[in-house]
Amino acid sequence: MKKFIHDFKEFISKGNVLDLAIAVVIGNAFNAIVSSLVNDVIMPLVGIIIGGIDFTNIKITYKTSSIMVGNFIQNIINFLIIALSIFVMIRVFQKLSHKKKEEPPKEEPPKREEVILLEEIRDLLRKEEQHPKEGPDKPHKKK
Repeated sequence: MKKFIHDFKEFISKGNVLDLAIAVVIGNAFNAIVSSLVNDVIMPLVGIIIGGIDFTNIKITYKTSSIMVGNFIQNIINFLIIALSIFVMIRVFQKLSHKKKEEPPKEEPPKREEVILLEEIRDLLRKEEQHPKEGPDKPHKKK
């Protein structure tokens, strides 16, 4: 049981779980806003446009059962608004990330002539150290 509790604490303390929890809380708050927008603003306007119909009262009744068609229509509109909002947010984030990627790399200032000459001398000295010339002015190394 102690190992289970220890593993659970590690799982909870990971950053991804906290990010997920924050997203759920924000999502629930967003859902309340969208539900209010649909129920209190959009559906009454749609009802006025199509002749004063209140969608919450639209239902199909058979004996003792009722199918709440109006609530279903409102939930579909809720879903579409949430999906549209998420789509717009993702597009904004994609555009922002593309702008960051498209920034041209900073060009280095051109090297001064002295620096170029010094680099060439350095490279020649390294080459000479790696492959020394054997000739009359240089004695052979005995192994």
